Amino acid sequence: MRHVLRGTVLFLLLLVVTAVPASAATAQPVVRVGTEGTYPPFSFHDPRSQQLTGYDIEVVKAIADRAGWRLEFVETQWDAIFPALDARRIDLIANQVSANEERKAKYGLSATYAFSHGVIVRRTGDTSITTLADLKGRTTAQSSTSNWAKVAREAGAKVEAVEGFAQAAALLAQGRVDAIVNDNIAVLDYLASTGSTAVEIAGKAGDKTSEQVLTFRKDEQSLLAQADQAIAALKADGTLGGISRKYFKADVSVPDGGSADLSQGRGHRSTWDVVASTAWPMFVGLVKVTIPLTALSFAIGLVLALLVALARISPYRVLAGLARAFISIIRGTPLLLQLFIVFYGLPQLGLKFPPFTAAVIAFSLNVAGYAAEVIRSAILSVPKGQFEAAATIGLGYSLTLRRIVLPQAARTAVPPLSNTLLSLVKDTSLGSVVLLTELFRQSQLAAAESNEFLALYSFAGLYYWLICVGLSAAQKRLEIRLNRYVAA
Repeated sequence: MRHVLRGTVLFLLLLVVTAVPASAATAQPVVRVGTEGTYPPFSFHDPRSQQLTGYDIEVVKAIADRAGWRLEFVETQWDAIFPALDARRIDLIANQVSANEERKAKYGLSATYAFSHGVIVRRTGDTSITTLADLKGRTTAQSSTSNWAKVAREAGAKVEAVEGFAQAAALLAQGRVDAIVNDNIAVLDYLASTGSTAVEIAGKAGDKTSEQVLTFRKDEQSLLAQADQAIAALKADGTLGGISRKYFKADVSVPDGGSADLSQGRGHRSTWDVVASTAWPMFVGLVKVTIPLTALSFAIGLVLALLVALARISPYRVLAGLARAFISIIRGTPLLLQLFIVFYGLPQLGLKFPPFTAAVIAFSLNVAGYAAEVIRSAILSVPKGQFEAAATIGLGYSLTLRRIVLPQAARTAVPPLSNTLLSLVKDTSLGSVVLLTELFRQSQLAAAESNEFLALYSFAGLYYWLICVGLSAAQKRLEIRLNRYVAA
């Protein structure tokens, strides 16, 4: 019996040993895809399902099926997408990246999966702009790091940086810029989905055809090779052409596949439909990201602020100097820069944090820098006689702070600290630059697809306002509670 049991155990161990390598070999690698999600018809959110979709999204999904990848989509602004790739936050970019010599030298570019050409967009009736030469001395609106921005600059235009084409079109219609240079398909989609008559295509931005590619880091040669093989197979079996005809009624996967037609595309929706379909996603972004990010960052920031404030008033000059330096750096640099340093810069030193953690670190440090001076002034507002009186009854420094000084200082610090908290609630709208889909990012996604900027941004503002009203009411109740034992 003992031999039977021993043989059974050995047999089971053999099965485990042989099965683990097999499962590991067949496991699909996770590939993180960076995309905007605000660039229809290539990368946007379906207004009915709120799911990420578009030509580029379907193409990279088809490539993943062929290559055996499991995809994770990471949405971010265009100007942050290449830093995200460099910092290894994503593994590839699928967002109508045009191949050029500079990108070819720095990144690994896949085989071409789409062809397009640039066009010049002007206000309707502005016949002074017809060619690239007419842009000299004019102002265009572009994503600052895009290939089209480079075309506009080379033509002599001054480029105003925007997040995406929807914002650029709004600036052009309002007369704030003179023209836009962009992909002809993106422009056709905008005109078809909005029904806008305020802007029009003036002509081609030169005769050069733009080739769209997936972008990898130079050291990801295996992924690049798999992508190239998949693209070749998808072209050969007609899959790429089928995806293209679904969106454009033409085959943009080849240079001469016909003219794109988006006249029967997504169509225009009423303002009410847009707001109604976006209200819930914005609320989810508020509950899942904005509120937790605010609460956690403020709590950690207050603890750090107290420590910095105590160091600031410390008799030890080195400690006080370090505290002053920290406060100076935090208050002397933009919060957006601090977010970029923590999220995109520190990975180059080997410190890589998830998006939410990186945002908490940056926001907490920012709160600490500003709140430290509030707490310091509140502590100094307590009469020195309180310390002396505590010393006469045998209380040490730490116990005096905890039992006597800080409770009195809290009453003074509550109003300015409440302002810091309210500012933090609104500052979380910067979370999208570190790949967080919070309340404001949801409104941006919907606005890029529908071009209903006023209604959606106003509705997002309503959410922020309601939170701030609630916090202000809580501040008032806290002040009343702290003032209960104060003599009139």
